[in-house]
Amino acid sequence: MKVLVADDDDNFKDLVVELLTDAGFEVAAEINGRLAWDRLQAEGADMAVLGVNVPEMDGFELLKNIRNDERFKNMPVLMLTIRAFADDQVQGYDTGADDYLTKPFATDEFLSRIKVLERRILKK
Repeated sequence: MKVLVADDDDNFKDLVVELLTDAGFEVAAEINGRLAWDRLQAEGADMAVLGVNVPEMDGFELLKNIRNDERFKNMPVLMLTIRAFADDQVQGYDTGADDYLTKPFATDEFLSRIKVLERRILKK
């Protein structure tokens, strides 16, 4: 199962890539939303973990593109952000996010949420 990761914070991006790789996922990671969108278009993915504050195309815009693309509209998406405000979470869910996790996060909680999204894919 392939996971697209978009996060401009190298520390968090590297942590997410390591956690996902160690859990057996194939990972494609980018530092901005535009590169992540281009990579998704070229290579596809089964799931996405998107930072909200990524440059060039923020996570919400990237999520809108995913939801408007027939190939990826049902792909599970977990939003990662330092924004803990309820309004930001509501915007994420309203845009089509399946889950929302604030940074910093406990690694076991992150992996549990990823596994929930993976189960949704495997039920299809």
